[in-house]
Amino acid sequence: MYTYKYPHPAVTTDCIVFGFDGTKLNLLLINRGIEPYKGSWALPGGFMKIDETAEQGALRELQEETGVKDIYIEQLQAFTAVDRDPRERVMTIAFMAFVRQEKYEVIAGDDAAKAQWFPVKSLPQLAFDHKEIISWNDD
Repeated sequence: MYTYKYPHPAVTTDCIVFGFDGTKLNLLLINRGIEPYKGSWALPGGFMKIDETAEQGALRELQEETGVKDIYIEQLQAFTAVDRDPRERVMTIAFMAFVRQEKYEVIAGDDAAKAQWFPVKSLPQLAFDHKEIISWNDD
């Protein structure tokens, strides 16, 4: 369908979903079930399909990997470091949401081995450049 002489980067979406449990702020993470970074914690997300918008891709990946759906997400920023993904040249568009945790049952699916909430003050080590994505505005 598309043929160009210039190489094209892949595009992913990542979801930064903050949840409030009544006492503290938490972040929704998935444990990767596949390489790269198999067994590591990461933001829910993945590759966009050719026929969907970035927002549609983000919502689809969030639902597939965590079971969370029907939430409002806001596009945050694109992250384009050349070496951010060891598989190939990948840019990601990050989305953010704030939810009340009790409204959502988190269930791992697709390529996520686990999905769970972590207190933002004690996050595990994260795959890819997800630590930088979460702290995009820490100056």
